[in-house]
Amino acid sequence: MKHIRISFKKIAASLAICSALGLSSCSDDILTETPRDFLSPDNAYLTEQGALQGITALHDRVRAAYYSFGEFGTMNWQSHGSDLGYVGENPDRQIAYLNSYEDATPIARYVVDTWNTGFQIIQWANVLIEKVGLAEPAVFKDGQAGKDLYIAEARFFRAFAYRYLVSSYGDIPLLNSPVSSAKADFTRDPAASIHELMAEDFKFASEHLPDRGKEAAPGRITKGPALHYLGEVYLEQKKPELAVEALTRLIDNSGYDLMTQRFGTRLNNDIFGSGDPYYDLFGYRNHNLPENKEAMWVIQCEPDIQGGGKVATAYIFGPRYFDIGLTPDGYPAYLGTIYNGVHTGYSDILSRGTANVRGTNLVYYYIWKDNWNIDMRNAKHNIIRDFYYDNPASAYHNKKIDFSLYKPARPNPMLDTTKNLYPVHTKFLDPQNYFLEPNRAGGGTTHKDFYALRFAESLLLRAEAYLGTNQKDLALQDVNRVRARAKATPATAGQLDIDYILDERVRELYGEEWRLVTLRRVGKLLERTLKYNDNPVIPGANMKPHNVLWPIPQAQIDLNIDAPFAQNPNY
Repeated sequence: MKHIRISFKKIAASLAICSALGLSSCSDDILTETPRDFLSPDNAYLTEQGALQGITALHDRVRAAYYSFGEFGTMNWQSHGSDLGYVGENPDRQIAYLNSYEDATPIARYVVDTWNTGFQIIQWANVLIEKVGLAEPAVFKDGQAGKDLYIAEARFFRAFAYRYLVSSYGDIPLLNSPVSSAKADFTRDPAASIHELMAEDFKFASEHLPDRGKEAAPGRITKGPALHYLGEVYLEQKKPELAVEALTRLIDNSGYDLMTQRFGTRLNNDIFGSGDPYYDLFGYRNHNLPENKEAMWVIQCEPDIQGGGKVATAYIFGPRYFDIGLTPDGYPAYLGTIYNGVHTGYSDILSRGTANVRGTNLVYYYIWKDNWNIDMRNAKHNIIRDFYYDNPASAYHNKKIDFSLYKPARPNPMLDTTKNLYPVHTKFLDPQNYFLEPNRAGGGTTHKDFYALRFAESLLLRAEAYLGTNQKDLALQDVNRVRARAKATPATAGQLDIDYILDERVRELYGEEWRLVTLRRVGKLLERTLKYNDNPVIPGANMKPHNVLWPIPQAQIDLNIDAPFAQNPNY
């Protein structure tokens, strides 16, 4: 798939021009250009090779949004503005990040980037759906079934983009066909209409995409993710019975399961001295292994081929331990690994974090208190909590870093715990596999693939659906299936409610789930952000009721001159 991506850039450029400038001026056949020896949106997708290029482009665009630091985590690390995290590097107001909802303006970068990226994916998907629909079934190796597969994958991506957009902005334009000419009269369709389109798309995808293990290449979409998100849409529509039905089809009949035995590249290579199946899930090259039955949708990184990439997770989630400065007795506190005979100042284990996401105390402490020494997800090889001075010249060498030892006290104790040191989940790290910038322990990037969806999330989603159908006993079974893998104490019926499930999602899925989407769906974003977002400067992220939805980007309103396009209330 990655080799095809390169050639697709020419098609994508043609698509962008046609979408932006495709004004019709004459209908005379003599002026209608029929492309014969070059690619255009009119002929690019009429063959299987062309359809594959289009699908590859969609995967590439979604991958870029998942991995991009430049787009400020458009699709990936939405912990900010929730119960899960804030910017530890500078907890004060950050216009570029959602640290304070006072900064969630119609021109905020994340507000604009999310809107533009989402509708770009929808446009590309719509073009592919329309053009592949015109192709003759005979051009596909598998005939009509092959044609339907490409349409199904494109419809999956359309619905997937709408999933985040409708959650973030509420009523938005429903576009089920390409925008082929300049348009300034968009209208806001009801969120219910968007959800209906999403349900239709995910349902079609679940009927025409391949089963697990039958996909053409790693990372391609299968029935499983379509059924998962179909169940989620049904929950958005307040149809928990249908959600249970869709998720049960997935859980009972799709070949996915939790990984309960150790596997993959970390066997006999536990750099922390211990490991477990949860730890193995995040090992380098483990995401795509056939024996990994938990992987449902993996965003591909592929560092070894042209067009491959890297992931900024170590950069985003890791603390700036290298900024500690001196030991209590005045020596550089951290010398780090040696490269070309020189100490780098960075650890190969920790890479180079920048504290862009500092988890809340809910993430690091509250959710573990009843199973601190039992739950494998809190084991020392899954969450690093202890850090040590690294300088043989100091009397404190190899001793645990303790800021209370400094006399006089350090000048900014707040940043010591929000920026310089805090627990870090090793799922974001990749020791021994930092191939770029070895002088900076990888510079904060890794080359691991990334889970867009794991089977554990489907179990927790069905538990939520069972709660909605008043079947708490069945919800308890799904939650405890996840907890059993983690060796955690089983939850009881008295404990189980939606907040317990939300806490379990943190234990299992921190840094993987789109937390804002989850909390909006269950109506808990405001409540839990005010309760748990413990940014020491901006507690509760200054969240107000109207902030549950983001503002519409101002440019969308300003350019929509031929029809009213209302802003969300109180922005």
